[in-house]
Amino acid sequence: AQNFMYGELTDKDTTEKVRLTFENYEMNSFEILMYKKNRTPVWFFVKIAPIRNEQEKVVLFLCTFSDITAFKQPIEDDSSKGWGKFARLTRALTSSRGVLQQLQPTVHKGENVHKHSRLAEVLQLGSDILPQYKQETPKTPPHIILHYCLFKTTWDWVILILTFYTAIMVPYNVSFKTKQNNVTWLVVDSIVDVIFLVDIVLNFHTTFVGPAGEVISDPKLIRMNYLKTWFVIDLLSCLPYDVINAFENVDEGISSLFSSLKVVRLLRLGRVARKLDHYIEYGAAVLVLLVCVFGLAAHWLACIWYSIGDYEVIDEETNIVRTDSWLYILAETVGTPYRFNASGSGKWEGGPNKDSVYITSLYFTMTSLTSIGFGNIAPTTDGEKIFAVAMMMIGCEQMNKINYAYCYSYSENITLQMIS
Repeated sequence: AQNFMYGELTDKDTTEKVRLTFENYEMNSFEILMYKKNRTPVWFFVKIAPIRNEQEKVVLFLCTFSDITAFKQPIEDDSSKGWGKFARLTRALTSSRGVLQQLQPTVHKGENVHKHSRLAEVLQLGSDILPQYKQETPKTPPHIILHYCLFKTTWDWVILILTFYTAIMVPYNVSFKTKQNNVTWLVVDSIVDVIFLVDIVLNFHTTFVGPAGEVISDPKLIRMNYLKTWFVIDLLSCLPYDVINAFENVDEGISSLFSSLKVVRLLRLGRVARKLDHYIEYGAAVLVLLVCVFGLAAHWLACIWYSIGDYEVIDEETNIVRTDSWLYILAETVGTPYRFNASGSGKWEGGPNKDSVYITSLYFTMTSLTSIGFGNIAPTTDGEKIFAVAMMMIGCEQMNKINYAYCYSYSENITLQMIS
């Protein structure tokens, strides 16, 4: 409230009602006497309306001040006789015409229409005279999609889910050197590649928010912005690497190159982080996101842990298997030991299957990240020890973040319970 405009004749009860209206987030209207800097009295009709966001929280108040001084002064006032009174009344009505039009109720066809004076329209207290606020949809060319429309929002969630799918499958396929000979998985990966390709086409026709907060819908600016930001990463992400690797006659070096290039798809997680920014203000959402990130990190580290063990389990120089390697111990435990094929390929064969290896690797990374470490799986080579130390450091940081998010979420719930 404009309390600096209060004066000696300003009604104390009215000012108290104004204060309570703001404190209780209510809608109300008042007639109040205020004063200008030169101590001239002026009457205002004040209407206060709380504006709520999509979570039904009041984010601001709309305060409408209508000058009704002309209606408050006596008709027979000596200073208001003749044309002076008429001029003042006309000026007051003209200056507040925009407000009066906003406060005028909407009349629908078929309803009983009763004519009211301008003063009656200003003074009525019904909620139907509140101005209705609606965001005007920007005008865009026919082939341009608004980035916040329902279709684009749904499409972004589909891309989000597929990005998490690739974040899980790509490290697994690269580290375990799997070829997608299964037709079902090959079809699924091909569909994912096609969807990513369609996403590139849509991004060339989707608006974006400019530096000043404006919606950019110019096709040329949209194309230039996308080419300078995410186009290269998205293009490398949608190439059909799995289809190429599925062919039997593909050179092993080229196959390894294509498998390594699939890691580029993980860079799309940067776009996922931007989509999830608006959930960070909620403690429970932060906790869920951190747990998901923790699980994803454990998965990635499990794939790297297996790659290190697979590279070092057999000494390349002496062609001898390391008996202290965790892969060798696991193979002996599950009954599929390594054996040297002297009569055939002249290489080591056998070892644990991939499912058992992945579960064991994930078990080790989980225990290391949480600093539990039972010791039944232990690093033995220098590479494994360095990697284990790095994992423990990452685990300490992640656990601290999760504990902080849990405490924040718990305190937020306690505060809400105290308020309610």
